[in-house]
Amino acid sequence: VQLQASGGGLVQPGGSLRLSCAASKDISTLYNKAWYRRTPGGRLRELVAMITAAGVTKYADSVRGRFTITRDDAKNSVYLQMDSLKPEDTALYFCNVAWGPHNAWGQGTLVTVSS
Repeated sequence: VQLQASGGGLVQPGGSLRLSCAASKDISTLYNKAWYRRTPGGRLRELVAMITAAGVTKYADSVRGRFTITRDDAKNSVYLQMDSLKPEDTALYFCNVAWGPHNAWGQGTLVTVSS
């Protein structure tokens, strides 16, 4: 499966963005979906994970209540709605799907939060 991420850009603090991740095939079942980010300091962190089989979604403390993962199975897509953005949310954002021992990554989309 191949992933194409989009939707990044420059936004003011307190603003919103929605990131999109389009998959090359049906990922509605058997695939876990997640969003990560790499900050300017270089660390890659998981922000949210949607565990499909368990029907569970987990958010990192840093984004819980501000970010929301959604999916549109008809479009083979996953989204990350980001609200109340802060300067520290500035990062390169990646979508990820995992199935068994396998992973696929989007190419990354840059989000810059600045006034």
